[in-house]
Amino acid sequence: MKLTRLGLGNPVAVVVGVLLAIMFGLISLNRLPIQLTPEVEQPNITITTSWRAAAPEEVESEIIEPQEDVLRGLPGMTEILASAQRGQGSITVTFQVGTDLRRSLLEVLSRLNRVQRYPADANEPTISAIGGNSRAIAWFILKPVAGNDRDVASYQDFVEEVVQTRFERVPGVALSEVRGGRERELRITFDPYKAASLGIELPKVAALAGGAEDTSGGFADVGKRRYTVRFAGQYDAVDLGEMVLDWREGRPVYLRDVAKVEVRMVDRSSFVIQNGRPAMAVNAHRETGVNVLDVMAGLHQAADELREGPLKRAGLSFEQVYDETRYIDRSINMVFNNLLLGVLLAVGVLWWFFRKFRATLMVAIAIPVCVVSTFMLLDAFGRTLNVISLAGLAFAVGMVLDAAIVVLESVVRLRERGMSSAEAADEGTRKVWGALLASTATTVAIFLPIVFLKDESGQLFADLALTIAATVSLSLLVAVTVLPAAAASWLRKIEMHDPHIHWWDNTSDFVMRLTDTPRRRALWIAGLIIIPLSIAVLLKPEADYLPDGNRNLVFAFILPPPGTSVDTLERELGQVVANRMQPYVDGAQEPRVHDYFFVAFGSGVFMGARTEDPSRSGELVPLINRLIGGFPDTIAFAQKSS
Repeated sequence: MKLTRLGLGNPVAVVVGVLLAIMFGLISLNRLPIQLTPEVEQPNITITTSWRAAAPEEVESEIIEPQEDVLRGLPGMTEILASAQRGQGSITVTFQVGTDLRRSLLEVLSRLNRVQRYPADANEPTISAIGGNSRAIAWFILKPVAGNDRDVASYQDFVEEVVQTRFERVPGVALSEVRGGRERELRITFDPYKAASLGIELPKVAALAGGAEDTSGGFADVGKRRYTVRFAGQYDAVDLGEMVLDWREGRPVYLRDVAKVEVRMVDRSSFVIQNGRPAMAVNAHRETGVNVLDVMAGLHQAADELREGPLKRAGLSFEQVYDETRYIDRSINMVFNNLLLGVLLAVGVLWWFFRKFRATLMVAIAIPVCVVSTFMLLDAFGRTLNVISLAGLAFAVGMVLDAAIVVLESVVRLRERGMSSAEAADEGTRKVWGALLASTATTVAIFLPIVFLKDESGQLFADLALTIAATVSLSLLVAVTVLPAAAASWLRKIEMHDPHIHWWDNTSDFVMRLTDTPRRRALWIAGLIIIPLSIAVLLKPEADYLPDGNRNLVFAFILPPPGTSVDTLERELGQVVANRMQPYVDGAQEPRVHDYFFVAFGSGVFMGARTEDPSRSGELVPLINRLIGGFPDTIAFAQKSS
């Protein structure tokens, strides 16, 4: 075979090629983003429009329907899903896999500009391409320290300006959200009796207050100078009460005469409870295709800076209660350790049969060369290092050894017949080349088509298929180039013989005795077909999309009765759950809970909890289901995060 002869004639070139493959593979390994699972993309764009105090019916008719009318027929759109709730409407547009989201964003912006008008007090729509199913990779909790009696919800503006802004500057962070706080607003509360007695009409007052703004009036030349003429009509919050509404009997009627003007926090729309105390929560969502470990390292650095800087001066504690990378580290380390264990077991079995160190080493060297070289292809195709791709490498380890074992066995047989090492390497590889090529081609033909699937399953298992196909293909190349060159050199002075030849003879005699009559052969054939099929049917596991993970985190979702106020949620649900959880936080009851958080917002409630002992996290599911159950007209369930 020509490729084998090139390797036999240039052993130094073979060594250099192996070293280069390992070097560039390690460089690619260092460049690969690390994630828990592959990116499963379902391109979508979410449009959110707020309209304070509006009922869902008005949100639907005045906001959702006009937006839906202009968004129909978007290129590549597969689904449009709209929802209207009190004070807010949202539309999620889903596109085909592979759609360029940048072009779609421009198209959505262009079409939204066609909406003729929005209600006067509705906010401009906000557009996000992160997707409604995006999951935060980190959650942080802020609470006042001892001696700080200020309501933690009043820190909303401070947290948005300091914490949220700092998190969104971390490379790889797409979005940061703040929960549990209350913004400040200028509120004017009228006394209807005073306004009526003075003949003040509220619509005119609203128009007057809304038109109080600074206005430029052009330029005026005075002597050698040109001045800008402007009318300073805008009021500060403290001076707004001095606004003149009208005149009565030669005296001005001020706004403060008929209304109370104050800057106060907005009405509550959410709250957060952490370990029984009011708190605020800040999260971080990652961008697509980034290294989660690098992003989390940046978040930790930002959190340390905030904790020792502005938050310390503000009297706030800052604690991370959820870190996705801990589970990623454990999962990837487990798969990596299993991969190493599989390699060691494979090498051990090889040595047991060969009983020659050099022969074993020749086969074993194919494993790191093929596995490390596969990282170059993963990097070239823009893939990530995750449990799926590592599992593919673990599966491929045995396949990598197949080709090398076949070639080595062929070479050894010719050496035992007295052929020289170089001739045995060339002739032995040539004899099995066709069978190896057919075997490799069938394996690649099975797995490679998965790479080209565009649906969710294709995106999830493409890394598995790519790693197996690449590793097996590389193993064929190593078996017909590297291994013959190594055999020609390392087996030159070794006397080859099979130490287990008596095993094979005895095994063959035993099998022949078991199948020496037609009746026995028929029974063996029937048994080997029926028994495995019966075992497969009896032990068939339940069908599921993905297996449950072993993450030390339990999430609970609670759907309260429609229209329930936030104050009622806190009083009748939040505080009750907090009181029920407290014995487990204090350690008075088992399993001991390390921490938990309870977040309520307009459309529902979610809760998360972790145990002190990660091995007992499964006990939290029935416990939390029992603690959050029994509330009237409420749907609640807990499940382990995976």
